[in-house]
Amino acid sequence: MKKLLLYTFLLAYTYAAIAQNGKLDSLTKIYNNKNEADSTRLKTLHLIAWSYTGENPDTAIFLAQEELRLIKLIPEGKRKRWTAKAYSTIGSSLANKGNFTKALTYFLQALKLYEELNNIQAVGTCYGYIAMVYFNQSNYPKSLAYYLKSLKIAEETGDKKGVENCYSNMGNLYLNQSDYNKARDYYLKALKSYEENGNKQAIAACNINLGIIYDEQTKDDLALSYYMKGMNMLEEIGDRQGIAICYLNMSNLYADQGNYNKALDYLFKNLTAKKEIGDEQGIALCFGNMGDLYLKLGNYKLALQYSDSSLQLAKEIGAINEEREAYENLSGIYAKTNKYKEAYEAHVKFKALTDSIFNADNSKQLGDMKTKFEVEKKEAELKIKSDAEQEKLIAVANEEKKRQQVVIASVVGVLLLVVIFSLFLYKRFKITEKQKEVIEEQKVLVDKAYEELHEKNKEVVDSIHYAKRIQTALITSEKYIEGSLNKLMKR
Repeated sequence: MKKLLLYTFLLAYTYAAIAQNGKLDSLTKIYNNKNEADSTRLKTLHLIAWSYTGENPDTAIFLAQEELRLIKLIPEGKRKRWTAKAYSTIGSSLANKGNFTKALTYFLQALKLYEELNNIQAVGTCYGYIAMVYFNQSNYPKSLAYYLKSLKIAEETGDKKGVENCYSNMGNLYLNQSDYNKARDYYLKALKSYEENGNKQAIAACNINLGIIYDEQTKDDLALSYYMKGMNMLEEIGDRQGIAICYLNMSNLYADQGNYNKALDYLFKNLTAKKEIGDEQGIALCFGNMGDLYLKLGNYKLALQYSDSSLQLAKEIGAINEEREAYENLSGIYAKTNKYKEAYEAHVKFKALTDSIFNADNSKQLGDMKTKFEVEKKEAELKIKSDAEQEKLIAVANEEKKRQQVVIASVVGVLLLVVIFSLFLYKRFKITEKQKEVIEEQKVLVDKAYEELHEKNKEVVDSIHYAKRIQTALITSEKYIEGSLNKLMKR
């Protein structure tokens, strides 16, 4: 009997609080108000549609189709983005209904539009959705390839929620491959992060999935403890999809203990919830588990009825693992009822599907892809480290360059001052030289004027002396006159 995992990518917890917080009525009023802008009504309708993807996927699909009609009324430049959102809503709803083949077509259409819009984070989310589809189609190599693509983008863009979801869902993948150690490692990584941000639905998912690990390892008490812890959280937030999964896993736990009647009680609870939700894969899985239980109880008629119902529904929706398990049940039923030819044919088909899912090549591909991812991640880390060191060296070089530029600028500044001062001194020197020349010229003129004046003075003096000699020669001396006067007076 198959345990059912909780998938954090497809559970619509992003908008689950809308209905719980009583906001749905107000959103509906906004959408029904024709006076509101078309873009506002479209955004509101998308929130409403997405809130139904987990609990009522048929309603979500109907509303998303209404979104596509309303998108035609908004500006053309915004249509791609909203069309991609509507496709994602329809894809998620179909996946929650277990119709993975149709879900894949919508996810691929959404992916194409997001790639055209260059919305890297949305591309990473689409990779996660596509990985989930391949997981449920039992194509584990493709599933892991898309999970690793999604994880890489989530890490590069700092999308913490995306990283958490990848860890949780990669844990699912390794759990389905019975690699319990790797599965537990991924669950614990996701759980630690979920507990930090208080995401109750995701915490419940991790607890339930950890319970499956302990269930597979026949640690029943520990498994039941984790199941109950997860279910209590899901009941607290009213998640019917998650609660239905808990019913199935607890049924398996009691079946493993040989308590088939209690196991059947939980299976019927699971079937009722799955029919209410419209989860076709869940219904197919429940039918298969009921067929297995009735086989163990020896009720071959009911065992055949439920196993055949599981087979037909699994083929219709492309759920390979459910188809494989239905053939296993039918082989056992036909053997018990002495229909050996039918038992052999059913066993051959069971074996062929088992080999296609769990063959050595698939396991090797999973290992190779994980190794490649780890190597690429390590190379990216080394590159980042190398780039950081290179940036540090460049920063040091730039600082040195700046320092040299400052020194050069200082030297140039000093030299410029020296040149300016030199020009000033030179200019003063030229002025002084010119003044000196003027002074020399003036001195020469003064000396010449002085000589000329001296010559003139000499001529004047000489003239005076000459005149005096002539005067002396011509005029009687004063003594002679005085003596003559004295002689006359004596007489």
